[in-house]
Amino acid sequence: MRLKAITAAVLIAGLGVIGVAIAAEDGTHEARSALMKKVGGAAGAMTAIAKGEKPYDAEAVKAALMTISETAKVFPDQFKPGTETGDKAASPKIWEDHEDFKARAAKLSADADKVLAQLPTDAAGVGGALKTLGGNCGGCHEKFRIKTE
Repeated sequence: MRLKAITAAVLIAGLGVIGVAIAAEDGTHEARSALMKKVGGAAGAMTAIAKGEKPYDAEAVKAALMTISETAKVFPDQFKPGTETGDKAASPKIWEDHEDFKARAAKLSADADKVLAQLPTDAAGVGGALKTLGGNCGGCHEKFRIKTE
């Protein structure tokens, strides 16, 4: 049973990376949203563990962290010059301060990689990792995202 869970987690993580690579070439609102949904899903999986809604599962945590790390690496590529229009959630600040935008994404990826290197061993550790990763997400959203209702 454990081998099936590990195999499934590896397969899902691999498909997530392939999906990121495919979507990363688009630069549309839909492609950007798809990438953010990958991060949101990964964070949601970790949140369920941190809150005790799901049991601790090292493979699920690894898969979530890999998704966050890999997605953060390709996300800035969605915002090349010429893609400034058609996305009401993307602030013009992304293109005005693209170096900071890229640096924030790189920090999120690096922080996810650091957590992967010293994988939390329980729900409390996953919660701590989420605080770090969530701080990265929140800071970037605060500066570079326009809330749309």
